[in-house]
Amino acid sequence: MLDNNIAKLQGKLKISQQELADGIGVSRKTISTVETGRFTPSVVIALKLAAYFHVTVESIFSIEE
Repeated sequence: MLDNNIAKLQGKLKISQQELADGIGVSRKTISTVETGRFTPSVVIALKLAAYFHVTVESIFSIEE
């Protein structure tokens, strides 16, 4: 399973799912489903998230075994 720190990163910036979605060009539902683990993001979305937060993809996502 893919784990992520999206909610923590959003909290640090004090932004909503909608603001994040607008910032990377996806829907709020996409952010929600990635954040809750119901959807595994594409490489493009993962890279856009990393660029938006100015962090590495690995600092956002990890594989939970």
